Amino acid sequence: MTDIVRHLSITLRPDASRTVIRPFSPSDPAGFAVPSHPRAQRIVDRLLKLDERWLHLGLERTTAILGQRHRDMETILIRRFHEMEGLCSRDGISHAQQLVIGGFFSEEYSFEAAALFNPSIVIHWDQSGLPEGGIRFLMSLRGIGEGHVSSVTFRTGTWVPGKYVEVDPVSPYAVPPRMERIEGETDESAIRLFFEESQDLSEAVIFPMAPSQRQGIEDVRLVRFVDDDGACTYYGTYTAYSGADIRSELLSTRDFRTFEMRPLLGDAAGGKGMALFPRRIDGRYVMLSRHDNENIWLLRSDDLHTWNGAEKIVTPFWPWEYVQIGNCGSPIEIDEGWLVMIHGVGLVRNYTISACLLDKKDPSKLLARTREPLLRPGPEDRDGYVPNVVYSCGAMVHDRTLLLPYGVADNFATFATISVDDLLATME
Repeated sequence: MTDIVRHLSITLRPDASRTVIRPFSPSDPAGFAVPSHPRAQRIVDRLLKLDERWLHLGLERTTAILGQRHRDMETILIRRFHEMEGLCSRDGISHAQQLVIGGFFSEEYSFEAAALFNPSIVIHWDQSGLPEGGIRFLMSLRGIGEGHVSSVTFRTGTWVPGKYVEVDPVSPYAVPPRMERIEGETDESAIRLFFEESQDLSEAVIFPMAPSQRQGIEDVRLVRFVDDDGACTYYGTYTAYSGADIRSELLSTRDFRTFEMRPLLGDAAGGKGMALFPRRIDGRYVMLSRHDNENIWLLRSDDLHTWNGAEKIVTPFWPWEYVQIGNCGSPIEIDEGWLVMIHGVGLVRNYTISACLLDKKDPSKLLARTREPLLRPGPEDRDGYVPNVVYSCGAMVHDRTLLLPYGVADNFATFATISVDDLLATME
């Protein structure tokens, strides 16, 4: 089985020098809170007492700390000041005071200092100017930083099957979004993000901003969804982790500059690993999930954001998946049916990657599955934050070739390619 897999030399590794400015919100520990005078207000009161000399010294230090790594530092700090306006309602606050207040309530966050892994890949919306046979792609990756907090970062690149895969250079800058609540939504996690200052997709970083995501936005599974009227939207299902509870949520975008993030509702949306099909089937949305943490389930819904009921369609069969199986991203439509990449967990909690084929008209029907894993943790790449793991959140097919980006040991990401015909020949 592994003979049909071509491993590529490209690796995407975490870079601690890539940082984003995110909000810093100090509060009082239990038993020390002063409701009439909260800690943030006390800090602002102190800052407004600074004389001009200390104020400008603070600005010089802020510039020295942040200026080299952040292109629009002043814009970011002024925006942060305005987010604190409830504490800064008095008149006469100077521009310099606004910048210093914004700086005191911000922090630099190295969003991929510990790991960069679990990629997902889709076709880029711009396919102009490509070499013959080539295709442009975009990827999401899971970055882990301080406190084991997961964020979402992006890459773009070009693939010419049989020749090369090239990932575009990463911008030296990372940009935080401007956030607003979505009107009419009652859940605090229904938010809209704007990346107005972003000049390159690799600059956009989505870090936890809603209560449900406090400890992480994990394992985005991207899909380019084409609706019945031909409209195209990029969706990404992900696991939101509050530090106590997990649930599935959905991000959506058409241009990767404005995003919406909403919770998924219903009795089937309380777990991990949901992956949306790239189009409706019989007029309904269709989703894969593993909400029992053991099997792959099929869900259907008339409402993109509400999922109730499920049908178990793929169960552990081989020893290398006896513990659990789940999807490695959204199903891929090929002539023969729906190709689904699968992760399996077996002996000594080894994670492997294999595949199965579902019926195109009725994806609840399992047609075939691979007899052996396509990818296993190897001696040269099995060590990392979580040993013995290979894992993907999404692949793509072009010219009857599968491009599979995958994470290794919850540490870094790399790529493999597989002929679709060779892959199908290994199934039974």
